[in-house]
Order: sequence, then C-alpha cells, then structure tokens
Amino acid sequence: MRKNLLLLVPVLALSACTWGITMDEAAKNVRTAWNGDVSACHELGKVTVSVMDHIGPVNRNGMTIREELEVMARNEAAKMHADTVKPLAEPADGSQAWGVYQCGTRTISPVRSSATPAATPAPGNAQTFPVKGN
Repeated sequence: MRKNLLLLVPVLALSACTWGITMDEAAKNVRTAWNGDVSACHELGKVTVSVMDHIGPVNRNGMTIREELEVMARNEAAKMHADTVKPLAEPADGSQAWGVYQCGTRTISPVRSSATPAATPAPGNAQTFPVKGN
C-alpha cells in the first residue's frame, strides 16, 4: 500500500503542472508578434517570465512550457497596457524574455481580479493559442 502511494504522488504532481497558469481576461487582447516585426510599435519595456521546466528528475513537455510562458507574458503585457508581446530569446531553463509593445492606437485596460476565483472551464471549452515551434 505504501509503495503504491509513493508511485501515485509523482503522477499527481506531474498532472498538476499547468494548474494556476491561466490567461487573464485583458490578456486575450494582447497578440504575440511571432514574425518579430514591431517596427511600427512603441516599446513599453521588457518582461521575463518563468515556469518550472522539470519536476524532480522529470523534464516537462517543451510545448507546454512555451505555451505557459506565452500566457504569462501576455498577462504581464496587459498589466502594462500593451497590446503586443514579442519573444526576445528562446526559452531556457523555464524562463523567457519578452518585449512588450503598444502597436495599436487603443490602450488595453487591465481587468481587475474579483474577490471570487474564476470558474474552471468545462472540458471541451478550452482555447488554444499558436506557439512557435522549433
């Protein structure tokens, strides 16, 4: 029984890797400039975001890490009233630097979080966002 419990703990920990990293409502208005062309934009600054890239000796899925880093960068950009993010480097050890830009004429107002936590979306109602692959 104890041996089975010890085997179950790492499985549960790995399945919980993406819990807690969700896109803020305002971040849905932030685009990712994968082509890198932000020449017509006003740079607002840079952010570096980080996630766990491994749990113990187990490396996490690279695509999942990239998706989480993009979500976190878009969340931070929305807080800065930006409408565009651009990766400045490839992810390394779970961290990635992003440029934050205002490319449009309207500013994005960040949504303030309410006292009640957001509801978890029902299965099948997931949203996907493109992530630049290697």
